[in-house]
Amino acid sequence: MILVTGATGTIGGEVLRLLSARGERVRAMTREPSRVPALPGVEAVRGDFDDPASLAQAAAGAGTLFLLSAPGPEIIRHDEAALAAARAAGMRKAVKLSAIGTGEHVKVGDWHLPGEQALRAGGMEWTVLRPTRFASNTLFWTPLIRAGKPIPNMTGTGAEGYIDPRDIAEVAVRALTSGDLAGLVLTLTGPELLSVPDVVGQLGEALGRELETADISLDAYRQQLLAAGRDPGFVDVALNGAELVLRGGNARLTDDVEKALGRPPRTFRTWAEDHRAAFTG
Repeated sequence: MILVTGATGTIGGEVLRLLSARGERVRAMTREPSRVPALPGVEAVRGDFDDPASLAQAAAGAGTLFLLSAPGPEIIRHDEAALAAARAAGMRKAVKLSAIGTGEHVKVGDWHLPGEQALRAGGMEWTVLRPTRFASNTLFWTPLIRAGKPIPNMTGTGAEGYIDPRDIAEVAVRALTSGDLAGLVLTLTGPELLSVPDVVGQLGEALGRELETADISLDAYRQQLLAAGRDPGFVDVALNGAELVLRGGNARLTDDVEKALGRPPRTFRTWAEDHRAAFTG
């Protein structure tokens, strides 16, 4: 039995689909079990990282954990609680979805580092996945694209190795169902470095229309986030990340996807062409 947390998100949902297609027995943990799709071999259970009893119930009888929590400072507490439940249930393996740069160059909000450290010291077989920016993050631009408005660009020509979430999920499933990736920290990127203007250009080509960008200063970005009611601590982390990209600090490509899957990672262009309908409605 494989316990998947964050089971209704972008990565968690794809992991469920792939595990089901392989015939694995899966328990999907979420606060809203009704949102879990009906898939062969997948059991939906209610679980909350802040409810130890529900975590213990979700972990009972499972042998492997896929640990995924939504971005935010709560990740530290959630990782600790989930790993404690996994150890108490006698799980043998855990795969954690972390983030690129963890423990390396993050000024503030290194939320994943304590969980990575606890995982490695916990006595279970482990794998850590550190993906870069998801191609699917561009879906946040959908309202602007439909309204014909420019895409805000806080990172200038700073480039990143945008990765298709399907590749992340495939690597996760490989780690969950085999011992091939045990004891590894994998930094997962796409095959090419792209700036926001590059990404917007490729997305526009996939949609068959020209899209524009509008440069936004980091100060203006901060004010926008605060005006939207975001927590100041979260804002600090968002600004730190944008500044890192702006100065080229996340211009990084690896071959870890190809090593794990035996094929190159998908391009952003492929992701955009496959998801045209999500932008056009």
